[in-house]
Amino acid sequence: MNGKAELRADRSSEPKTRLDRDSIVEAGLRLAARPGAISISVRELGADLGADPTAIYRHFRSKESLMQSLLDRLFLETLSELTTPPADWKGRLLQIAASTLDLFTRYPAIGVEAIVISTNGPSELEIVEIMLDAFSRAGLSDHEVVRHYALYSEHLLSSAAGIARARASNTDDSDDSVPWIDSPLLVDPERHPRIASLSPQLRALDSRDLFRLGAESIIESAERLGAEAKSTQ
Repeated sequence: MNGKAELRADRSSEPKTRLDRDSIVEAGLRLAARPGAISISVRELGADLGADPTAIYRHFRSKESLMQSLLDRLFLETLSELTTPPADWKGRLLQIAASTLDLFTRYPAIGVEAIVISTNGPSELEIVEIMLDAFSRAGLSDHEVVRHYALYSEHLLSSAAGIARARASNTDDSDDSVPWIDSPLLVDPERHPRIASLSPQLRALDSRDLFRLGAESIIESAERLGAEAKSTQ
């Protein structure tokens, strides 16, 4: 038997990797959690699973479909961590925000996708329902419930995704900060005096603090409008 024939025989005797949606998603989570990873390729998934990358398309019709499933898996994690009771609608919304930021920064290659895709999966739909219910409990009209939900959701997803990308790009493991402005503010103080005078404060801003401030501001807006609506009834 020649060398090529022996190689073919060795390959044919190797156990075939059995793929299913769950095993592919688990591999995606592993790859997304790698330090500095801000994307996942089907080729990388195939290598991690010991399978031909094209086999993944037997379970997911496209790369976008795969990323939707991975993102919905993160939403499932958020749901599993949600312990605040529905009656505490403000605490419930803040816990969703904190969990979203934590998971997106833990799996940045998945979190960044939240800017461009919607999963329409069961976990995402459950979170939407929870948010709508929370803003309803604030006493808002249906119109304001929808507006505040949309604003809150947009803030959480886009801001957390941006922070996840910035954190993944930071190669300094000892520095956990995510500065809002990541470059020096070199301006002419005569032309831009306010920028020059406030430069230290601007440079000190951390994106995670702003993320939390934005979430709290939207919740405060809902609480204020809800109180006003109740006072007029």
